[in-house]
Parts: sequence; C-alpha cells; structure tokens
Amino acid sequence: MSGPSLDEKLARMQDILRSLKRVAVAFSAGVDSTFVLKVALDALGPANVVAVTAKSDSLAAAEFDEAQRLTQQMGVEFVVIETEELNNPNYAANPANRCYYCKSELYDKLDKFIAERGLNAAVSGINADDYGDWRPGIQAAHEHNVRAPCAEAGMTKQDIRQLSARMALPTFDKPAMPCLSSRIQYGEKITPEKLRQIERSEAFLRSLGFRECRVRHHNNLARVELPASDIDRAIEPQTRARIDAALREFGYTYVTIDLRGLRSGSMNEVIAFGQRQSGA
Repeated sequence: MSGPSLDEKLARMQDILRSLKRVAVAFSAGVDSTFVLKVALDALGPANVVAVTAKSDSLAAAEFDEAQRLTQQMGVEFVVIETEELNNPNYAANPANRCYYCKSELYDKLDKFIAERGLNAAVSGINADDYGDWRPGIQAAHEHNVRAPCAEAGMTKQDIRQLSARMALPTFDKPAMPCLSSRIQYGEKITPEKLRQIERSEAFLRSLGFRECRVRHHNNLARVELPASDIDRAIEPQTRARIDAALREFGYTYVTIDLRGLRSGSMNEVIAFGQRQSGA
C-alpha cells in the first residue's frame, strides 16, 4: 500500500503550523528552512511568522546575505540572533556531537526570544530523512521542544525539493550548505581563522564554476570534494594549478582532490555506528 501523497503531506504540515498559530522559523536560507518559512507564511500570514537566523563565525557570509535577501523577497520579519558557540569549549574542541552544543546555544536564545515576543513555538527544517543520518542537533531540538513540521508530516528531502519547485522557490535545487565547522576533522580545534580559511577556499571554487564543493580541513591539508562529474575538469592542468595556488595562498600546505567525489557528511565516516547511536 502506498503512503500519503505529496499533497496530503503538505496539508498535514499546514495543519501542524496552523495549530501553533504564531511561530519563529529557524532560518538558514537552505532548502528545508526556506520551504518551512514559505508554508508557514501561507498558513499563518506574515503577522504571525518571524524568520530567525543565527549569525556566528560558522556561518558563511554569503549564506547570511542570502537569508537577508530571501526574507525581504518573502515579506517576512527578519531577526538575527548572535550565537557564541565558539566560546563553549565543548563545541570548540570539535567532538563528534559538536552540533549538539551549537544547536543548544541557538535554542537557548531562541527560547528567550519566543517568550519575549509572545510566540508559541520555534519550528525547524528537519525532515524525515534527517533521522537516518548522524545529526546530534536533533537531540537539542527535542530538549527545547522545537517543532519539525516537515518531519512530523513525513516529508523527505525529495518531497521538499519537489514542492519548492512547484512553489517557485529559488532554493528548490540549491546544494546543501552545512555550517563551516562541519568541514573540520573531528578532534581538531575550531577557530575563526580556520573557518575563514575554509570559507575563502570554497568561495574560490565556486568562482571557477564548481556549484557544489566542500573543502575538508585536515590541519594543513585541504581535501577538496567535488561531484564526480566535476573531477575531470578540476584536474585539468590549468584549473588544477589555479586551485592549488589559491588554497595554498589561503594557508594550506597541501591540496588534494578526493577521488571518491562529494559526499554529504563525509567527516562522519570516521564515527563508529555505535557512537552515532549513543551520541558519544
């Protein structure tokens, strides 16, 4: 027997949001949170929705700028919360559950904002697929009663992209853009300098036309991940030389291209399955 249709899932999501009446959307300008913001606006109206973006060293400047643009285009109030996760030694040490400390910092401040504004809930872009991945931030969301209308309605990432395209959202085919800290190997301390190094490196790759890319930071080595279809172009002599020169200028001693291609969450490959389940 087939499951709920796309329209049935959307209707369920709209019902969830209507039951909350007034919400703050944790907004990153990514595919999922942009979709949640759009559905919330349609279901509740702009007077009952606030888009809240966390600004810190781990957020790329281009992503913050896009959050500003999107909220302006969508006609919703935009609020910036300054988060200070790097001041937490548990986060800066970069353990496997780093995201838990980051989201806890955000949701602590979001709780205060909601209370001050008389809102009823914070909602996130967590979708049904996220529960099958290593995402310690979900634990923090549960602890702070952050609602996940996409996941609660059974929506997958593909569902969200399909509906986003139907709604003409510019993010429908946007590549995933996790925080910059996710590029640093577990156990290596996170610093603002390393985050800027990664940000500059990825911005350079995008300037060459590589729409999807990751620069994985392993001390003084940059491991560049690109979709398999882009690797041949990246290793052409002229392009390879430009990538090598630029990333070494940004502070890397060694620059490599990962022949396995771009893999979302590839840093998690070093985490044992048991650790993922226990949150260790």
